[in-house]
Amino acid sequence: MTAFVVEAPPVPTVPVEGQAAAFPVRRILCVGRNYAAHRREMGGDDRDPPFFFAKPADAVVTPGANPAYPPRTANLHHEIELVVAIGRGGADVAPEAALDLVYGYAVGVDLTRRDLQSTAKDKGQPWDSAKGFDASAPISAIRPWTGAPPQGRIRLSVNGETRQDATVADMIWNVAEIVAEASKLWRLAPGDLIFTGTPEGVGPLLRGDRVEGEVEGVGRLAFEVA
Repeated sequence: MTAFVVEAPPVPTVPVEGQAAAFPVRRILCVGRNYAAHRREMGGDDRDPPFFFAKPADAVVTPGANPAYPPRTANLHHEIELVVAIGRGGADVAPEAALDLVYGYAVGVDLTRRDLQSTAKDKGQPWDSAKGFDASAPISAIRPWTGAPPQGRIRLSVNGETRQDATVADMIWNVAEIVAEASKLWRLAPGDLIFTGTPEGVGPLLRGDRVEGEVEGVGRLAFEVA
């Protein structure tokens, strides 16, 4: 058994519906601008190959926990997303085989320090501080899944007011294409999570806001911004 010179960090985990055992999080990959209306909302209108950014594994906020409003921002935004949980590893996988890597799905919210992201874009800098901060990835329990991916309604409300309301079928790049493309850039492995992009309607959050999100057939999540 390996000894460590400092205390080893715990493995981040996400609960699994109907299971006593949890899903260990290895890393979090996220797809940017994967709904046409959101692309237009953020200043683009094309079908470029999906691009990815990352969050650290310990950014997950599990059901029942409330993320704190992060420091160094005055413009925290919500982005609801379908999350793919990878259960089998693979590299350079074809789209027709990509769904074989999927263990299940969850509902996630990509929290974003939008002001820091805008500054980084203007300067051509990476988005790490805008996207990969502590507690930036609230997530529901993972629902094990076989067969075709979810295609139904995806929505988010803040304090009871609907902000985002679309269907997963509106994604520019579908789940199989996203997983296949990610596998060309990284060797995917069990424990990887992929946030698949958000529809239009992203907007600001304040301390005390109650956020509720749902992906039809997959699950729900709810939290308050502490």
